Amino acid sequence: MSEQKILVIGSSNTDMVIRTGHLPLPGETVIGGTFFMNPGGKGANQAVAVARLGGRVTFVCKTGSDIFGHQACQIFMEEGIDASFVFSDTKNPSGVALITVDDRAENCIVVAPGANAHLTVEDLHRSVRAIEAADIVLLQLEIPMETVEEAAVMAHRLGKKVVLNPAPASELSSRLLGSLFAITPNETEAEKISGIRITDEASAEYAARRIASMGVRNVIITLGVRGALVFDGEHCERIPAYEMQAVDTTAAGDIFNGAFVVALSEGRSLPEAVRFACKASAISVTRVGAQSSAPYRTEVDIFNR
Repeated sequence: MSEQKILVIGSSNTDMVIRTGHLPLPGETVIGGTFFMNPGGKGANQAVAVARLGGRVTFVCKTGSDIFGHQACQIFMEEGIDASFVFSDTKNPSGVALITVDDRAENCIVVAPGANAHLTVEDLHRSVRAIEAADIVLLQLEIPMETVEEAAVMAHRLGKKVVLNPAPASELSSRLLGSLFAITPNETEAEKISGIRITDEASAEYAARRIASMGVRNVIITLGVRGALVFDGEHCERIPAYEMQAVDTTAAGDIFNGAFVVALSEGRSLPEAVRFACKASAISVTRVGAQSSAPYRTEVDIFNR
């Protein structure tokens, strides 16, 4: 386990999942199969991934004062996550995500943010001890943008490495981009930020260079089955993906990001950290669910495919 501390600031949801033969078209009703509920939310997924992979992790989020919120806190403690800065909202319910997964492991997701939309800058200031104690801060975009920006700026000023997983896709300010150590968009998110449509490795490199020119030191673009492109401000390298029989890709990006910051916390280089993250993500797609798909450290260490 690394001595460096990781702080995840983000969302916590309960995922309600239906498996079906194909994803419905607009106006179409599809008779699905199995229904199940899983703990989810990009922030919580990433925090669980960090904990299972041996990282020392604290999580800042806001849940409703309801059964979903109480269950989430119980899970955080069971996973070994420091939940001292999980806030309870008495006015808004916990976040919920409705997820449909088809036979090809593709998914569509609709999120009702609930309490996640009320994680405020004031809550961040109440969490300043957690930011001060961290070495790496991991953020996503399922909480208010002003909270994300303030968290990045606060952490950057304190000399922390700030990593942003810019999901869901959104426009990002220069204030936010200039506070980042690394950004980890997928192809859709990279296009949103850079304005460049990614169709191959060359266009991915062009997009990475454009994003870096906007003030980000390191750019990692995840390319699905093609792996990930790493740009450190000077050199580009594509890290290949591992071929797996995918069952559910719901939290693959979250597992990637959790694994990435764990590897960084252990002093690995950027390409090495991305290779480790690709391994963890590859294992996760062979399993159903979000947090339940996160692998443990021993599984990644022995993964040789």
